[in-house]
Amino acid sequence: MPSSDRVRDVPDRSRDAEVVLKKFGFSRVAAARRDPVTEPSFWVQEAGVPRRTFPVYVPAEGVDPLEERIDRWVASARGDRSRAHRAIFVVPNDDEADHAWARLGPATETAIEHEISILVVPRTSRSDEAPHFHLRIAEPKEVLRIATGIVVGLFRRSSSEEGMNQIDFEELLILLRQRFGLDVHRSLGVRSDEDALFVLYQLAARDSYAPGDAGANLHLLVLKPTGPAARLPWFAA
Repeated sequence: MPSSDRVRDVPDRSRDAEVVLKKFGFSRVAAARRDPVTEPSFWVQEAGVPRRTFPVYVPAEGVDPLEERIDRWVASARGDRSRAHRAIFVVPNDDEADHAWARLGPATETAIEHEISILVVPRTSRSDEAPHFHLRIAEPKEVLRIATGIVVGLFRRSSSEEGMNQIDFEELLILLRQRFGLDVHRSLGVRSDEDALFVLYQLAARDSYAPGDAGANLHLLVLKPTGPAARLPWFAA
């Protein structure tokens, strides 16, 4: 493809990405004055949250490869740790999305706090694949760590309400996917939500500083100061 055609492809891909993001609740906003190094294609704002703005990167094939944009973004994030960095990278298919996550490897330890997303926008409307955010694969121990934090929050929310409501672990899985962008099934090597919860149960049961000592387990919740039910495994709730 001639370079001139590639250049003309840039606004089309950007428009496609903008339309998709609008359907997902993001509206285009004026470019932020900060973060000039990474040069995003445009900026969007999450609906109803004025301060949650995201730079969107839509590379033109052969002109500005995605790898270069990711490398610049990672360098910028490493160079300024005083604030959270956000980014939405646009790719044409799931294979490219996996490649992008692999490229972001050096920054995956901060993927959660920096809110990195990979948006799959097929090149043609005739594609059988619908636009979607591509969930990332994480190490099981990372999934467990985040799950424990979520469950602590669910317990605190429940205890603050009138009466003690049951914890819905389906909500845990929803938050892992939608809020933290984790592919729970692929990360844990399972095919169902029931199996995912079972694996998390097993991981939490064995993840302690002192094997065999329930009191040292990192995933026990302190529900009350004393008594036989003072410490309860969140996965047994």
